[in-house]
Amino acid sequence: MALRVPKSTLPQLFKDGYKFQSGIEEAVLRNIDATHEFSEVVRTSMGPNGRNKMIINHLEKLFVTNDAATIIRELDVVHPAAKLLVMASQQQESEMGDNTNFVVVFAGALLQKAEYLIKMGLHPSEICLGYQLARDRALQILPELEVDQIKSMTDKKELLKIIKAPISSKQYGYEDLLSELVVEAALNIMPKNPKDFNVDNIRVVKVMGSSIHESRVVKGMVFGREPEGLIRATKKAKIAVFTCPLDLTQTETKGTVLIHNAKEMLNFSKDEEKQVEKIFQDLADAGVTVVVTGNGIGELALHYLNRFNIMAVKVLSKFDLRRLCRVIGATALARLGTPMAEEMGECDIVETVEIGSDMVTVFRQEEHASTRTTTIVIRGATQNHMDDIERAIDDGVSVIKAATRDNRLLPGAGAMEMELNKRLQEVAAKTPGLNQHAIKKFAEALEVVPRTLCENAGMEATAVLSRLYAAHYQEDKSGKSVGVDIENPLEGTMDATAAGIFDSLATKACALKLAADTAITILSVDQIIMSKPAGGPKPPKKESHWDEED
Repeated sequence: MALRVPKSTLPQLFKDGYKFQSGIEEAVLRNIDATHEFSEVVRTSMGPNGRNKMIINHLEKLFVTNDAATIIRELDVVHPAAKLLVMASQQQESEMGDNTNFVVVFAGALLQKAEYLIKMGLHPSEICLGYQLARDRALQILPELEVDQIKSMTDKKELLKIIKAPISSKQYGYEDLLSELVVEAALNIMPKNPKDFNVDNIRVVKVMGSSIHESRVVKGMVFGREPEGLIRATKKAKIAVFTCPLDLTQTETKGTVLIHNAKEMLNFSKDEEKQVEKIFQDLADAGVTVVVTGNGIGELALHYLNRFNIMAVKVLSKFDLRRLCRVIGATALARLGTPMAEEMGECDIVETVEIGSDMVTVFRQEEHASTRTTTIVIRGATQNHMDDIERAIDDGVSVIKAATRDNRLLPGAGAMEMELNKRLQEVAAKTPGLNQHAIKKFAEALEVVPRTLCENAGMEATAVLSRLYAAHYQEDKSGKSVGVDIENPLEGTMDATAAGIFDSLATKACALKLAADTAITILSVDQIIMSKPAGGPKPPKKESHWDEED
């Protein structure tokens, strides 16, 4: 007699409360829908005419921006497939600092095209294989689309070529002004070997008031507070940096002092004063003219600092304190005492400057052609506006960093995507089997960039795309750098190379690879298994009166 083996079902495998979804309908298509919805959120923020998003995060902080990296970071995405897109865009931000929007939008377009192929009968594994072939071929084609190079990293005109496009996509209309500021700051700190360029050496300080046209670059560091004492400026400064408070050290245990008369009382406080005086006397004798501390300054210490004409500056951020040490060549001391000659820093000018109605302290290196740190002082009417300008500057600096690694340039304004689309269509036509359908859809997904640029600028996307196709399919290949002209809606197309709109090859290649890898990963999923959330049952909601506030 044969024993009957009970049929194993998933609910019997796991604890109660597990959610399980599998198959094309439940897992793959649901994931595609979620990622498409997410990519549509940031798609309208792409390009110079991208719309702003108003986001209030979990801490109730308000963000008004069209920067995809900020939007993605502040949105609390829960869906696991959409989270993969978030991770890919964050990786692009940390690796290259630009094109985060392209990663999300292109991955969303790839998945949308895959949905059509699945409904037509292709298996997800066949689509994944086709996408992998298309990705590898696209990365081989990209270097062939190169139209220019940055010949010198110390030439202002050459650097302006690369940063105009990323800055105009964030601050359209101010790209010339901000590009000049970023290039000036970059040239101030450009090392002999450009590959050692450090983005952290360009600082941004925001001072509210006036307009963006009052923004300027300062060699050295700017701190948004005034000095503590009476001394406001000094030249050829010798600087001592302390991480401890400038005050008498307090003992760990409490003690009781018995004082019999007034004379003993006076002597007790005099000894204390003499001790503090000796510390600052020694500092003055060593030639120190500026003291920087990352902690508090006591009243008695401030009195002696003023007496010995020593300028006292408080820098509360430990990161800024480290950067200042790097700029002036000082060592931060954890003890209060006279630093040795090699522990002291030097600075040409330390002064207090009024910017708007705010007093700031500036550490400037005047005599050296280059400095280790430079600061861009941003002016603006609102905090949100200045934050957005800072994000545009960060993108510009990151693109210069990418150019130090790879100086090759591609045509911008959607021209590269259209030319790559054309080349991949040719590859698909020569590919046998079912893979050709996936390669063809990969090429079609690249249309999303010029289409989005047209839609965000209020242009007729279909008409402009047909003109772009006509230009790129010319036999003489003269139209390979024809892109979208958002300033001329009637014509709609222009030569991106002649207009000076370029994309960095390294940045685009990284974004393309990340987007394709993410889409392939999401398509590879065929089951979603979610465990029961931790914690007990939620308490029932109290029925409130209709007139009560939430």
